[in-house]
Amino acid sequence: MRFFEDMRVGERTELGQHTFSADEIKAFARRFDPQRFHVDEEAAARSHFGALCASGWHTTAMFMRFFVAAEREEADKLLARGETPAKAGPSPGIRDLRWLKPVYAGDTISFAREVTELRETTRRPGWGLMVARNTGTNQRGELVLSFMGAKFAERRKET
Repeated sequence: MRFFEDMRVGERTELGQHTFSADEIKAFARRFDPQRFHVDEEAAARSHFGALCASGWHTTAMFMRFFVAAEREEADKLLARGETPAKAGPSPGIRDLRWLKPVYAGDTISFAREVTELRETTRRPGWGLMVARNTGTNQRGELVLSFMGAKFAERRKET
């Protein structure tokens, strides 16, 4: 995690990509979103989706997996250079969550984050607020997931 002062509006981070398999889609859905078009290929073929597709929550959970991994990787790189990473701050939440297109078995989704706003805080001394647009895009370049997320970022200590 970088310090608030090291972040820039417009900076984009490619977080990684994931290919959704039919078995994975069904396993996730059986546990967390057991709708027929997520767990049964024949029922999915007869649904408005036309084929088995991942739960939106599955797609969002995969985004989170890549987001956390990127934060850890960034901290590890700082530590390897002898620098101290910033403390990870809490998130006050997300807004405008959209599942724009279905994610079908075999689709590869690329996840990214773009900083849209950096705001100094007065109620949380030592922290700033970073707001980002988070996305998932399929192999055809179609946006399938979009949401705005906010996270508190530690500020550098004044010396």
